[in-house]
Amino acid sequence: MRTNHRLTQAYQNARVEYFDENSKYIFFSDCHRGDGSPSDEFTKNQVIYLYALEHYFKNGFIYVEAGDGDELWEHKQLKHIKNAHYDVFEMFRKYQKENRLIMLYGNHNIYLKDKEYVQKNLHVFFDEYKEAYYEFLNGIEPCEALLMKYRKTGQEFLAVHGQQGDLTNDQLWFFTMLSLKYFWRYMHAFGFKNPASPVKNVHKRHKIEKSFNQWIKKKRVALICGHTHRFKYPKPNDLPYFNIGCCIYPSSITGIEITDGIIQLVRWRVRYNEDGVLQVNKKIVRGPEPIEKFDIRKTNLQYRSASR
Repeated sequence: MRTNHRLTQAYQNARVEYFDENSKYIFFSDCHRGDGSPSDEFTKNQVIYLYALEHYFKNGFIYVEAGDGDELWEHKQLKHIKNAHYDVFEMFRKYQKENRLIMLYGNHNIYLKDKEYVQKNLHVFFDEYKEAYYEFLNGIEPCEALLMKYRKTGQEFLAVHGQQGDLTNDQLWFFTMLSLKYFWRYMHAFGFKNPASPVKNVHKRHKIEKSFNQWIKKKRVALICGHTHRFKYPKPNDLPYFNIGCCIYPSSITGIEITDGIIQLVRWRVRYNEDGVLQVNKKIVRGPEPIEKFDIRKTNLQYRSASR
């Protein structure tokens, strides 16, 4: 019941974005950018991520970061993350200058919900060498949800991070943050898993996905999210539940593309060619399929759960 309430609340207050067959969007989630220390899980995939962002920028995509982009639970002072991943934020500035950057906040970067925090940490940047503030992502307004409306059919896709209704990461996020910041981040080194996280907790992850499916079936709205770090693309007769995956897999990142009236799940990773040269390339993992195929409003099919 809590998930239904929270998703409905997010839907009602969402930023609305209309798109058509000429629109281009790339969704990434769960980068968990840290301070560049050994505990920074994003570092291993930073080159892949930057290459992908450059590709999407050159090809006219709008970048949607669907929550947990920065690991603010462990590093509340965003300046340390910006300094560690300066090239990433420079790419963000390029997107923002062309009004092609949309940021959603998740549980690990929920501080972006605070407008004062955003103005202080994203609208300006402090250059420690020159000891001066510079305009940075001026005008960026992170939001909880993005409601995508397809002009051709009127279909709706709700994009959120996915923590909505997950008790320990939503209503009790502050206490979970404290346990991660002062305990679990050190226990990871000894192989212990945080029970509050859905990433390794299969039962918790499936419970979240089941709740999402119930909401989709009730509201007749497709859902795009992250949070579980488990990419998902609907099989035939599945409800239209898409999970972006994450950017901290051992050697790859995954994303959801909406372009030219189709939707697909892609994976970016480093591979070698026949000469043994390492290259970053993209592989389509699921799809492409037309947006219209996922119009849940106009079908009488008996959908099965997509969480299996």
